[in-house]
Amino acid sequence: MERVIQIVEDDADIRFIVEYVLEDASYKVESFESAKAFLNRSNKEDVDLVILDVMLPDGSGIDLSKTMKEGSTTRGIPVIIMSAHAASEIALTEGAADGFIQKPFDIDHFIKQVNQFIKSRT
Repeated sequence: MERVIQIVEDDADIRFIVEYVLEDASYKVESFESAKAFLNRSNKEDVDLVILDVMLPDGSGIDLSKTMKEGSTTRGIPVIIMSAHAASEIALTEGAADGFIQKPFDIDHFIKQVNQFIKSRT
């Protein structure tokens, strides 16, 4: 069964790198460049992991994560928050996310963390 990961990242270069790394690890990737695009997505339930940037042009990844955790069909989907501001952003998540990745990130560590969350879904 193909594992689906959704990414919300407004920086096209970072989004491309994350997509490439995840597809190379045999994941199906659905990516979005804004909070609005993510909220309007068609696939809201058949997802194994969501990776959210904190600072988006039209919203906050933390707010998106909280919305997911409140939804009856999305609350069980693990969420990883990505940010360049480690300490302050971890404090802001207030339990809204299941994991945190600081930018810039080590690719091996990134994949290892993604794999752990995917395994937790089986």
